[in-house]
Amino acid sequence: MKPFSNLELSSFCGQIALILKAGISSLEGLTIMQEDASSPYEKEVLDALLKGMQETGSLYQAMESTELYPSYMLHMVQIGEETGTLDAVMGSLQNHYAREDAIRKSIRNSITYPMIMVAMMAIVIVVLLVKVMPVFNQVFIQLGTEMTGFSRALMNVGTAINRYSIVFIVLLAVIAGFIFYGTRSDSGRSLFRSIGYKLGFTRTIYEEIAACRFASGMALTLSSGINPDRSMELVTALNDDPVFRRKIDLCIEKTQEGEELSTALFHSDMFSGVYARMASIGSKTGSMDKVMEQIAGLYQDDIDTRMNNLLAVLEPTLVVLLSLIVGVILLSVMLPLMGIMSSI
Repeated sequence: MKPFSNLELSSFCGQIALILKAGISSLEGLTIMQEDASSPYEKEVLDALLKGMQETGSLYQAMESTELYPSYMLHMVQIGEETGTLDAVMGSLQNHYAREDAIRKSIRNSITYPMIMVAMMAIVIVVLLVKVMPVFNQVFIQLGTEMTGFSRALMNVGTAINRYSIVFIVLLAVIAGFIFYGTRSDSGRSLFRSIGYKLGFTRTIYEEIAACRFASGMALTLSSGINPDRSMELVTALNDDPVFRRKIDLCIEKTQEGEELSTALFHSDMFSGVYARMASIGSKTGSMDKVMEQIAGLYQDDIDTRMNNLLAVLEPTLVVLLSLIVGVILLSVMLPLMGIMSSI
């Protein structure tokens, strides 16, 4: 069985939350969901959950036995069962994984479009160099001359691409494999993140994504009645950003030394500005869970805005760049050709 996506996890948690809030037990709810399963895979998963529930009587143990659910979700379900707040926990998990899905989609959209544009640029340039430049060269030859200077160099590049096409195909395959590795594996994402942290505009996005996940996780755990120290321990497992994890460790250390949570968040550089003030107000009013939910929503809005602004800048930039490259290639042959034609 393949692990669930964030959207599937959100949907599952939402269904369980609705069932529990309606006064139906987890076992009866899973039976209802199993009868309404829309695919053989979903039915297989629910069959496994039902079997686990019948054997153990615990939703947490049934979910753990399938090995399909993330550890953070399992911890929260276990806490929900122990504290009798499973319906609230599942509802919070629904919002949490919906936000995780939104973050992932924002990242994917911001990467996919520029990559498509770059690929189109590369194809247009290769076609010009490999197919169009030799045609212009034949025209020059028929006029009793030949290409020189920059236009000749461009044609030689096209000839090299055509002659060593296998090498370039292998190189493209290696680049595609590197991108796949960087987006699909934990070590690859860690490598991409370390590169991104060295660039100013991507470092801010990475920091906001980590802060959004932290705030979302804290809202979920605090609303379940867990103390702040235990909440941060659980959220540490959720956050895969090593830079932000060090901030969480520092924050935990400061709270253990007696600092208030809001002060520790500020001194560990996890929140600043308006977010730090919101956390301080939440701590003083005893509504830190609600404030954390608001902070997570604000960070999500900031991430979406930054991604949209990045795409808004990249689109015209890539179009202008492609136009300039194509224009330079064509002018390198058209200007000399016009000079020859005018002298005849």
